[in-house]
Amino acid sequence: MITKNIVKQPKSIVEVTVTVPWTDLQATWDQTLQKLAADVEVAGFRKGAAPLPMVEQQLGSKLQDEALKTAMPNFLIEALKGTDIVPIDYPKYDLISFTKGQQVQFKATITNRPAVTVGNYKTIKVAKPALKPVTDEEIQKVIDDLYKRWSSRNPVAQPQAGNAPVSGQAGSISFQGGQAPAVNNQPAGPNDEFARAMGALSMTDLKGKVKKDLEANVSYNNELDYEEAILQEVEKITTVELPEILIQDELNRMLVSLQRRVADMGLLLEDYLKSQGKTLEQIKNEWRAQAEKNVRMELGLAEVARQENVTISDQELQAEVDKIQDAKIKAQFEAQEPRLHLRHALRQTRTLDLLKKMVATS
Repeated sequence: MITKNIVKQPKSIVEVTVTVPWTDLQATWDQTLQKLAADVEVAGFRKGAAPLPMVEQQLGSKLQDEALKTAMPNFLIEALKGTDIVPIDYPKYDLISFTKGQQVQFKATITNRPAVTVGNYKTIKVAKPALKPVTDEEIQKVIDDLYKRWSSRNPVAQPQAGNAPVSGQAGSISFQGGQAPAVNNQPAGPNDEFARAMGALSMTDLKGKVKKDLEANVSYNNELDYEEAILQEVEKITTVELPEILIQDELNRMLVSLQRRVADMGLLLEDYLKSQGKTLEQIKNEWRAQAEKNVRMELGLAEVARQENVTISDQELQAEVDKIQDAKIKAQFEAQEPRLHLRHALRQTRTLDLLKKMVATS
């Protein structure tokens, strides 16, 4: 029977010292020996046919390492049964002592799921920002940009809307199309011919389509701002001792986002940092306060989900996976870990929707 000693440290760090008698380890030891023996060559014997005691002697510390690597996670799980400890990272194992035939003792250091307290989220009040009207200047700027890109393709032979959306239907602007006959006297600015190439009936129709796209974008960003304001209120009423690993994970996520933005500008991250006169560590230090807010916000929202019993069923999860069109991406969700991440994201989204309803009725 295993024994354990659990010591809780600051920032949700937990040290678990586990002592295991040889009788509990022997089965794993023997199975590991059998598995490794198949690939061991001992002088005078065919590969995999040498007596196990000789194989064990030849393997030396490798057998111990492999057996403990398999056994320690299982012993840790057993040690944590009946406790309130839920690891949120991979444990770090340190072997304290081992004597074959007697016992093994090791220490596992883990980060425990932190205790989260959220204030009265049902009384949150957030005013939804008013929608900004789309101006004629904004519409004209989009049209001018479209025209510049369109006309630069071929200053003489300009494209027609071969695959444009059906006339009269709403939708985004199209650049697809065939090649028009040569035009000797092109207009100096956007006209109905250009509008038809963009999938519209006329310049008036094109302006209407551009306006509709801009209004949809304004509405989308307005909703994002509203959600962000609600989440910020959740963060303010959330109390938690933040584990360092979660802060570092968030900093790494922010860094990946920066790398993508920099790549879109055609730059390498190293060149971007040089242009800013900063090192990667300086950037991460500047971001740390925001990363802590983001983690606190995420944990607070998860605690609201727990209190409100928000769940995502297996059927709902699978329905979301089935929406994925890319076969390679979809195949990734056959593994358990991506499914867990997706379930968590769906749960957080549903919880935010619930909060938006609470705010609207408060």
